[in-house]
Amino acid sequence: MNTSPGVRPRTLLLAPLIVLALLLSALVAVPGRAHAAADPLTDPLPDRPAASGIGLTVEEFASFPKTEPSPGPVTDPRLVRHARINYLSELPDGSGRMAVPDLNGKLYLVEDGTPHVYLDVGATFAPQFFASRGLGQGFGFVTFDPDFKRNGRFYTVHTELASATTVVPDWRQAATTNYHGIITEWTADDPSADTFHGTRREILRIGFAGTIHGIQQIDFNPTADPDDPDYGLLYVAVGDGGQGARNTEPQNLSLPHGKILRIDPRGSNGANGQYGIPARNPFTGTPGALGEIYAYGMRDPHRFSWDPGGSHRMYLGHIGEHAIESVYEVRAGDNFGWSEREGPFVFDKTATDPCARILPLPEDDERYGYTYPVAAYDHDPPADWNCTSDVGRAIVGGFVYRGSDLPGLRGKYIFGDLVDGRLLFADTEDMDRDSKDLARLYDLMLYDESGKRVTMQDLAGDARVDLRFGRDADGELYLLSKANGKIWKVTGTRKFASCDTDGTTLTRVMGERNWAPVTPSKWRFTGHEAILAEAGVARPGPRRPHGGCETDDEGPRRLANADRQWFHGRRWHVRRHERRRRRRR
Repeated sequence: MNTSPGVRPRTLLLAPLIVLALLLSALVAVPGRAHAAADPLTDPLPDRPAASGIGLTVEEFASFPKTEPSPGPVTDPRLVRHARINYLSELPDGSGRMAVPDLNGKLYLVEDGTPHVYLDVGATFAPQFFASRGLGQGFGFVTFDPDFKRNGRFYTVHTELASATTVVPDWRQAATTNYHGIITEWTADDPSADTFHGTRREILRIGFAGTIHGIQQIDFNPTADPDDPDYGLLYVAVGDGGQGARNTEPQNLSLPHGKILRIDPRGSNGANGQYGIPARNPFTGTPGALGEIYAYGMRDPHRFSWDPGGSHRMYLGHIGEHAIESVYEVRAGDNFGWSEREGPFVFDKTATDPCARILPLPEDDERYGYTYPVAAYDHDPPADWNCTSDVGRAIVGGFVYRGSDLPGLRGKYIFGDLVDGRLLFADTEDMDRDSKDLARLYDLMLYDESGKRVTMQDLAGDARVDLRFGRDADGELYLLSKANGKIWKVTGTRKFASCDTDGTTLTRVMGERNWAPVTPSKWRFTGHEAILAEAGVARPGPRRPHGGCETDDEGPRRLANADRQWFHGRRWHVRRHERRRRRRR
């Protein structure tokens, strides 16, 4: 079996209940440690995202008021944002209103680009409400019942400081509980009202030992029709509380941590009687397992969504620990392997060298029944990176595009990196969980309303973008940034037809190794840009048409005056331009 980097094994095609019953008896016996003597992988996924030749055009859609994490004080600078807006979705009532949660406590509705406060979740649960420590703490998510227009029901996730409440969580981790993640059902008296007035009840409460990786997302399957058994069932993405790298809780089927749950908010046979357990869930008949579990073996299941087209596959953007950011196709009973696996690799929790935790898969890996990503990228740290520190990479899951404004991206799963704001996509036709190969990733460029080439860092005004995605009822896409509390709508694409490279895949076209200037001293290569340090001289008359891709794949190009680039073979050349300049001097 091929276990080379960048190649993932074929998922074991056994009945999920058989595989998972075996896992319950052995949990995570030895699969990650049996091959601890293997050489660690320092560059597990050497293939970089390729240049796509596609650019997104965006225009500002909404801007939100500045808010502060409560109750404070805040010691983590990553929490000091203009507004910690976390998602955008359209209410399923035909009104066109958009819902946006701010982790600092407020739920906004946006109409015609103008936000107003619909409900202050933070104030409702004060003083227990807590948002001032941990990147996901606060009012994390909101989702609306698919029949909201009639019943007025919607659901929220928020966090509370354990020491500030006497309420006992429904589940807790082995380590001391410090925070609670709570799902609340709200019922509006008038679903069409501009502000909330109604009732609420608690659905479930989970205790977490750490300040990260709590309940990340809750949502209904929007592709399920009223006669579908999945209609009205709530999916709940629960992280490992930051504990999984040191224990086996994500593999423990008696705990909800490191799992995706599926519950019925209108049922009553759940652990606390406030929700139901769907009979079709994969572990309802497994002794000792929580019937609520839909899939497991996760570190930080950050964002999931369903493809509105095709077979309505469910995709998850999963944030990695040491090196791998992954996209999974999720099915009932899946085990993604954490913390014995990170993406399609062994994760060695016992490694004494913190830089040597990613190992190749064992030859007998299929017998463990893990499900591996359909797409992934690695952290690609700089050479001088301290591997015990955060390199600053984290995937943010997005959506399969099926709208009408971006025809060139139909059928593509669009996502990004929440830290630096890179925009990526993969073709769903390549995202095959039964294939040995990961789907090829492609970079997306970005342009503002004026047609100027920009990055998300430019739009956000900050190196840390805190990128999120949103989608409206028509399937059109939105980009969010906590850094400046703004949302942009994707309004179109720019496609550059002259990117034919005779089958050669272009990656990192702004990297120094891909350039061969005659006079290297006249050029600077930052990794994101190729900068001509000495300006050329503009001359009148027509210029040569641009002969290659108009842009790079990682940042804006800054070439002076009439200077241009041509792609030849596998390198960018500027020799002709420098010769012309020398003749003109």
